[in-house]
Amino acid sequence: MLPDAVFDGERLRPGLALDLSGGAVRIVPANGGHRRMAGIVTPGLVDLQVNGGGGVLLNASPTPEGIAAIIAAHRRFGTTRLLPTLITDAPEGAEAAAAAVIAAWGTPGLLGLHLEGPHISPARRGTHDGRFIRPLDERTIALAEGLCGRGIPVLLTLAPEMARPAQIARLAAAGVTVSLGHSDATADQVQAALDAGASNFTHLYNAMSQMTGREPGMVGSAILSGADMGMICDGVHVSDAMLRLALAVHGVGRSHIVSDAMPTVGGPDAFQLYGRWVRLAGGRLVNDEGNLAGAHTTMAEGVARLVHVIGLAFEDALRLAITNPARVMGAPSAIESSPAADLLLWQDGRLTGFVLP
Repeated sequence: MLPDAVFDGERLRPGLALDLSGGAVRIVPANGGHRRMAGIVTPGLVDLQVNGGGGVLLNASPTPEGIAAIIAAHRRFGTTRLLPTLITDAPEGAEAAAAAVIAAWGTPGLLGLHLEGPHISPARRGTHDGRFIRPLDERTIALAEGLCGRGIPVLLTLAPEMARPAQIARLAAAGVTVSLGHSDATADQVQAALDAGASNFTHLYNAMSQMTGREPGMVGSAILSGADMGMICDGVHVSDAMLRLALAVHGVGRSHIVSDAMPTVGGPDAFQLYGRWVRLAGGRLVNDEGNLAGAHTTMAEGVARLVHVIGLAFEDALRLAITNPARVMGAPSAIESSPAADLLLWQDGRLTGFVLP
């Protein structure tokens, strides 16, 4: 097949043909015998923060079946690899999620596990349940080390003020991707965590100390850092102007988008979190107190917004949704490493479907 262009994992390349025989992807020289296909072909999207989908919340269903349902729900919208994400919960919840990932390891689309909390700031907990918040301890460290020891990638979101630099260094040495977020930390505390081995920021701007004229906070520290940073690009969690600002200063190379998706993606418009209802209203997920509780969006919608609202080139938007998040977790993004069944077709910056039916 000969599409208008191919995103090879780094850049758009027109004039390339693809051989998909046998379920693999090979780039081959174009010739007159290839079937033309209108649109741009890319690998599948990569999402590092997926709380749920298809009516399933990982916290409520930390099982292989729950993980499979979440993966299937997001695959419909072009996300072919993801980190199921457990938000702040009891230690037993994290252990159940870890056991489920171990049991499900090898399932297509399963990239590892994201533990978002419980080692976060009570002042910046957002919709996370304060009953379960605690400083970083041996129980979580051992769990994360155990997963990494099995070759299962782990992303752990924590607040620098809830962990000692030596603990962060130990996690990083074990292969854990330590991400900073849900934090009221000062710039000095953020820098100490980065120096210890933290390498990412979780949903920039949201649930973190803000930038002022006298204190950069976590927001300013993240934007000025050389670390990776994730952002929710739904027009709800972050204003378009502030997203443009972050990208203009921090650059495309170390930035990525996440969905922070909840069970409503591919599922009913309401679900329970910590025994309380969260409902979809006007494109926003809110709890009974009116607070935001995750996002109702997909990575494909984020890409389209980056192109048509934020003003990024399509090639850069793809880096934020494929190349960079894959790199954060040590996963490949080259199109020739992708199964043929995961290839996507785009037109005018919008997903039209999978290449193969």
